[in-house]
Amino acid sequence: MLATQERVRTEGGATVLVWHKSAGRCDGQCDWHPIACSDTEGIVAPGPKQDIPLRLDKPGERWCPDCLDIIRSARRTSEK
Repeated sequence: MLATQERVRTEGGATVLVWHKSAGRCDGQCDWHPIACSDTEGIVAPGPKQDIPLRLDKPGERWCPDCLDIIRSARRTSEK
């Protein structure tokens, strides 16, 4: 799944990577990435989107719950 990352600090001070489903085109030269869970917000980060598995296996990473719901809903719809 093409995604862009958001770095979020937890209350304990650790940094967690939250992956958001990308919503838009990116050629790797942009510094703002639209995300699927918001019509108005995006991630300010230079660099291209990345292909991220739905089952994350690295510590300190998670999917945005709203983006994950969008992905699952789209997959259920396409399977019908």
